[in-house]
Amino acid sequence: MPEVRLVGPNGEQIGVVRIEAALRLAQEADLDLVEVAPNSKPPVVKIMDYGKFKYEAAQKAKEARRNQANTVLKEVRFRLKIDEHDYETKRKRAEGFLKSGDKVKAMILFRGREQSRPEQGVRLLRKFADDVAEFGTVESNPKVDGRNMVMVIAPHKNKSEVKTEQNAQRAASKQAAREAKASTAE
Repeated sequence: MPEVRLVGPNGEQIGVVRIEAALRLAQEADLDLVEVAPNSKPPVVKIMDYGKFKYEAAQKAKEARRNQANTVLKEVRFRLKIDEHDYETKRKRAEGFLKSGDKVKAMILFRGREQSRPEQGVRLLRKFADDVAEFGTVESNPKVDGRNMVMVIAPHKNKSEVKTEQNAQRAASKQAAREAKASTAE
């Protein structure tokens, strides 16, 4: 006769029993017999409410999807002869991307004779990498791509870490607001 390892409704180990006995125990408890580990020897079954089990599994999957974050490659474009103020604007924009957990692709567009001076492009990209070093590290060094020079900078914190921190801050500020409201109501 086939046997299964039975787990009770509260997670307690009942042991290895015959399938018929497990089914009878589940019917007596007015619950379902659910196979939770089909590949183990003998298979593991649990006495539980199957509808509740499916609902909780769907909730866990939904939560995992919500916390999953996709890292995006954001682009910042420069010219070789960039004004200091424009450079600062681009740098601040890149820092914002890196803080939010996105990668930054820094690109220099060469025009005409500028293509004969790639070392100036490398110098500008290295300066840019040094300026944003507290927010990210160079993932791919400057390389020429047609008329452009490209460098990728990866953030120190990945997107999901940033999202988790933001959620924690949001929860803390909501809690503080509730406490402040409660203290003024007294």
